[in-house]
Amino acid sequence: MLADELDRAALLVAEAEGLALACHVCPDGDALGSLLAMHELCRANGKPAVASWSEPFEVGPHYRFLPGLSSATKPGDFPAEPDVMMTFDCGSLDRLGDLRDAAVAAKSLVVLDHHATNSCFGTVNVVDTEAAATAVVVRRLATRLDWKLTRDAAICLYTGLVTDTGRFQYSNTTPEVFALAEELASFDLPIASMSRQLFEEHRFEYLQLVGRCVARTELDRDLHLVVTWVTEADLRQAGCTLEETEGLIDIVRRAAEAEVAAVLKETEEGIRVSLRSATSYDVAALAARFGGGGHRYAAGFLLPGTVVEVLAALRDVLAQNPPPPRD
Repeated sequence: MLADELDRAALLVAEAEGLALACHVCPDGDALGSLLAMHELCRANGKPAVASWSEPFEVGPHYRFLPGLSSATKPGDFPAEPDVMMTFDCGSLDRLGDLRDAAVAAKSLVVLDHHATNSCFGTVNVVDTEAAATAVVVRRLATRLDWKLTRDAAICLYTGLVTDTGRFQYSNTTPEVFALAEELASFDLPIASMSRQLFEEHRFEYLQLVGRCVARTELDRDLHLVVTWVTEADLRQAGCTLEETEGLIDIVRRAAEAEVAAVLKETEEGIRVSLRSATSYDVAALAARFGGGGHRYAAGFLLPGTVVEVLAALRDVLAQNPPPPRD
């Protein structure tokens, strides 16, 4: 049961001489916020720990205010065979990228997550698919450990909570979410400035890139799909990084005629696809068809090929189970 797994995780953390903490590749707000919150709590409670994520060892500019970011360990310096390793917001071993081998070699592997597609790859799996964010699970673990929150940890947890609930707009915004937000806000968080940095503040070059991508947006009325894409040439021309494009999907998903929104991003590894559902269509199941995963309303996958090839494959799979039209 979930409570038993949480107890097992707390016992491992309490007895560990040190912890190796990791989140998924190209971390978002919940992954980074959960990771850094746990790292800060370890520091505050005298528990040695390192925190990292795979190359590219970078974060989007909107996350650079997060406390503890500068103390993260480069993946090349991450322990190769940790005694106790803990992963955050990571649905599978492959999502760890360069840190996958360390997870396989770990004597104990604790998985903290809320993805329904999580493969439960740990020796202890604290996976609550009803939780709005992994940050919620981290807060529960801190309670089990009797570790008090610090202001820096609260900032990180709030970041995870507010990003994965879409600023408390998504259907996963439950009474528990508001209760946790109230607790975190009691630490005198700079909520206004955090919100601007997380959601509203972008370089002018990024705005130009958005204009280019929005101009090429396509609407498939039969599949109720809205889609656009970002190429490496687009990024070079605009002088932007891939990390800056995380919020592009939230612009595309505003199309009233679409149930599913997609943004395809050209990378060296292949085409990275971000998916969002406007209503109840399960995009995590859609992503799973391509080896990806996520939540019912937000998911993604990585596929070799070109933008044209991957988009065609996405349309073909979506056509097999198209979303119903809105009432």
